[in-house]
Amino acid sequence: MRIASVAALGISCVIGVSYCAIRAQEGAAAPTPSVWDGVYTKEQAQRGAALYGKECARCHGPSLAGSDEVPGLTGGQFLSNWVGLTIGDLFDRIDNSMPSDNPGKVSREVDADILAYILSANDYPPGKTELAHRSEVLALIHIDATRPASK
Repeated sequence: MRIASVAALGISCVIGVSYCAIRAQEGAAAPTPSVWDGVYTKEQAQRGAALYGKECARCHGPSLAGSDEVPGLTGGQFLSNWVGLTIGDLFDRIDNSMPSDNPGKVSREVDADILAYILSANDYPPGKTELAHRSEVLALIHIDATRPASK
């Protein structure tokens, strides 16, 4: 009886470990959303370009290049500041601290449109769905420097 109990326990452990390993592999295979998945639309980026010109260009410059005191929003400077973070992090930064002379002046919808323009200016591809303006949704989208091989 004791041998049967130990054997049953051993088999249960092997099955449990195997199940956990399979679930972990499934989880690892599940892609995480990134800026390379087309998280904004062309139309939204076009609206954002006009809004950027009105709300942001006086500090960040018409080409999004920034200045000595103001960070650029494209290229290497953008990547060094934001790669490894999420669109939610960037959105919240914009929403809570921009424009610098009147933080929170513009609506979350306008912030999302401007962010779509920034993504477009960084050559991230557009998609079929507009960028959301809810932080909890945007927090799931990672900012990656390079397109993953599978995309």
